[in-house]
Amino acid sequence: MKRLHVHVAVSDIQESVGFYSTMFGAAPSVVKDDYAKWMLDDPRVNFAISSRGRAPGLDHLGIQAEEGAELTEISGRLKAAGADTIDEEATTCCYAKSDKTWVQDPAGIRWETFHTFGESTVYGEDLADAAVTGEACCAPAPKAAACCAPEPAPAKASACCDVPAE
Repeated sequence: MKRLHVHVAVSDIQESVGFYSTMFGAAPSVVKDDYAKWMLDDPRVNFAISSRGRAPGLDHLGIQAEEGAELTEISGRLKAAGADTIDEEATTCCYAKSDKTWVQDPAGIRWETFHTFGESTVYGEDLADAAVTGEACCAPAPKAAACCAPEPAPAKASACCDVPAE
């Protein structure tokens, strides 16, 4: 069974942990200085927040597969549909070890499909993202300069990287 994943960038972890714990009626299952995660069953969602240098707001959406075969199926559908994807195997991100496929939807929203198979004591670094931005954002995008949401003015640099927006 799959689980919806939502990751929100926040300015204040402690304040946001308090807010979301109250809203969900549950404490997070993972709490770090810069990250928190709730693995909720009602609604069935992996909800995460972080203060890792991105502008506050929606960071990305995702589908968490419980088995590697589910991830392979989802990734295969994206590729068959002609989507530009980035595959990562045995990566460390968000205090977890995972295999993942990243894609950007037609509206520019980043989607992460992943299968987690272990925990990590460090937040991690996605090498594909670091190659695009010069820094790790933990969420690579399929196209250069797409690590962050596109800026309204083409001459502006994006919020989390020094790459000009297209």
